[in-house]
Amino acid sequence: MKRLFWVGVGVAIGVGATRKVNQVTQRATPAGVGASLGEGLRELGAGLGAFGAEVRAGMTEREQELYSLVEDTTEIPVRPQPFVETTPSGRHARASRRGAAGR
Repeated sequence: MKRLFWVGVGVAIGVGATRKVNQVTQRATPAGVGASLGEGLRELGAGLGAFGAEVRAGMTEREQELYSLVEDTTEIPVRPQPFVETTPSGRHARASRRGAAGR
């Protein structure tokens, strides 16, 4: 029974070692290196995007705090009004790309 136990332990260690060696050799191939590099760049891009979103959110929050502070202190409304550009008819000034003949 002891021998059967040790044979089982040896087989388990052999299978584990073989899988680990195969993973390492796969990562060492050009395709494996490219996949690892691509995954790393995707993670970096996602991290930078999240960082940018956090910075923008913080800037907006701080801007609102400063507007409130100035308005409370001076009692003068200082928040900028949204800018909307329209023509006198209320339509966009740019002509369509197709032109009159395309319709």
